[in-house]
Amino acid sequence: MDFLSLNFAYILRSNMSTPFVQHYVLDEWIHDENYGDELLMNAISGDPVARISKQDLDFESILEFSRTVGNPNLRKLTFQQRGLMLKRLALHLLKHKEKFYAASWATGATRTDAWIDIEGGIGNLFSYASLRRQYGDQPFAIEGAFIPLGKEGSFGGQHILTPKLGVAVHINAFNFPVWGMLEKVAVNWLAGVPAVVKPASATAFLTEAVAREIIASKILPPGALQLICGPARNLLDFVDERDVVTFTGSASTGMHLKSHQRLLSHSVPFNMEADSLNATVLGLSTDPTDPEFDLFIKEVRKEMTVKCGQKCTAVRRIFVPDHLIDQVQEKLSDALSKTTIGDPQVDGVRTGALVNADQKNEVEAKVQELLSEAELIYKHEQEPIGQKISDSAFLGPVLLRNNDPENAVKCHDIEAFGPVATLMPYHSTDQVIHLVNKGKGSLCCSLITHGAKEAFDFVQGSAPMHGRILVLDRDCAKESTGHGSPLPLLTHGGPGRAGGGEEMGGKRGVNHYMQCTAIQASPTMLTQITQTYQPGGNRNEANPHLFQQYFEDLIIGDTVTTAKHTVTEADIVNFANVSGDHFYAHVDETSLDGTIFEKRVAHGYYLLSKAAGLFVDPKKGPVLLNYGIEQARFTKPVYPGTTVGVRLTVQDKIEQEKKDPEDIRKGIVKFYVDMYDESGESVAIATILTMVKCRNQEA
Repeated sequence: MDFLSLNFAYILRSNMSTPFVQHYVLDEWIHDENYGDELLMNAISGDPVARISKQDLDFESILEFSRTVGNPNLRKLTFQQRGLMLKRLALHLLKHKEKFYAASWATGATRTDAWIDIEGGIGNLFSYASLRRQYGDQPFAIEGAFIPLGKEGSFGGQHILTPKLGVAVHINAFNFPVWGMLEKVAVNWLAGVPAVVKPASATAFLTEAVAREIIASKILPPGALQLICGPARNLLDFVDERDVVTFTGSASTGMHLKSHQRLLSHSVPFNMEADSLNATVLGLSTDPTDPEFDLFIKEVRKEMTVKCGQKCTAVRRIFVPDHLIDQVQEKLSDALSKTTIGDPQVDGVRTGALVNADQKNEVEAKVQELLSEAELIYKHEQEPIGQKISDSAFLGPVLLRNNDPENAVKCHDIEAFGPVATLMPYHSTDQVIHLVNKGKGSLCCSLITHGAKEAFDFVQGSAPMHGRILVLDRDCAKESTGHGSPLPLLTHGGPGRAGGGEEMGGKRGVNHYMQCTAIQASPTMLTQITQTYQPGGNRNEANPHLFQQYFEDLIIGDTVTTAKHTVTEADIVNFANVSGDHFYAHVDETSLDGTIFEKRVAHGYYLLSKAAGLFVDPKKGPVLLNYGIEQARFTKPVYPGTTVGVRLTVQDKIEQEKKDPEDIRKGIVKFYVDMYDESGESVAIATILTMVKCRNQEA
């Protein structure tokens, strides 16, 4: 079976038997057959699967199109709109996932391999769609709280994050043609920045298949995505200070790109995620009878065989206590021997092929280098299973052993990007920390142990040289995503050899595509600029009461100033009895010697409760419910006899998505609660969240 027989007739665009992979640039699909082409081969059958044109494109115009068309279109959308756009796109791609699975077969991937790539990539869109809830309903973001810069409170600062004015240029590796694109574009689109994606040629046909569905969906605004499937020799000659460049691939290629004169002269942010010498460690406290021992064998076997070892996070170095190394060697060799390689469409096959014959040759050459200071202890000899297969890209697991990792060099420096790993002994936690750190910076490592002290010491010593650490034991094994699985809301990257960058990471990743600017002004002006109420800003008295106004009618800064109440000892005693909070400072005035309190003090939670009693309008209205409390602080002791009042101010508001057609339109309103005493000083501050009905239910 070849690529064209897998329901992919829709990609045929020429009279030739092998289709061209096209570019999507300047709002159209193009290719030019007059520049020669490169054949891409099916990793399983060895048949031609697609062709890539060698034409040079007008990269200056392509980047400018993203800046002048895509950037304004995304930039004008709010975080909520961009997040919902990602959700719609993810749902659309899921409907078409079987097309992508069919195409993925030609990359040598099994269904499990493809699931990581395809549905894992789509999962990034879902994750970043959900992340919108951590932002406001503006095109920009606010970072941190208002910072007072003057004694009288009339001058302060606020950091804001605005989308960069350029384009995110993503240069991706061959091993994850779907994930590699979607993990990055999900982040830059949420930030409000368009993308130009340059996938590696070997698997660009799969990236193109997904990009076609993205474009066909018409969910993204024009210019949000451009795709370059072919040479991009001088692409970086035209980036500038408005742009961001990311790279995933080999450390050597990454360093070459990172030193590009254009990036240096224009201070273009460059995020690099490079393949690294990732390690896994069996804890020193582990016994062969412990569950962790079996978990370790399973995890290493999985990491060596999933994607045929072609993962930037795959295990390359295996460290075990020296007294267990022979047992681990035996168990691991036995587990690897059960690996069935061949055509992934054949039942029982668990490992497919490397991406092509060139990659297999490169891996085998690296193995020979490693063997100069290690011994071969296991090599998979089984012939690939399948009717029509070419063995030119198949390579079974290879396990090496190096008994002197302290003096070894190559095992800590050379990566065979395939199902290859080296087993090594260690004798102490301090030593294994030293050994894993000899990788000169890694994307991830894992420690399999049930010993908390061992885990603490290991993390403290190895974290500075790793982007991510998995501590795996019996308690988390059922839900663990494993050593090699980056997650969208956790940072993916690492120091040193791993590139020094970070991808994804939730809001941390979004910040890469935004400019942080400190705005200095009066609180009133900052309220207008940030569209979020800033403490000390002017308040307009609300009419009618805020709880009687619909979501659309509420204006940032509008305030209800309440009646006042004098706190009594009876209030404190009654609250203690109702709540059960009999902390000595509230109920025993004889115990206050040596404390900061002059006399019995009101409960902080009483103050919040009393604040609600003062500011709530009890009549039925658009307010549906109290949604939560944020950032509650009790700033000054309140004693019996103190008179307090409350100012309730509209701080921010975000309309919610309707879950279904029967759902009512509503939004979340944040109210700033400021309780103050007779001197005007704040005694309690909080932000409460309420769910408020929209006036217009038809929109």
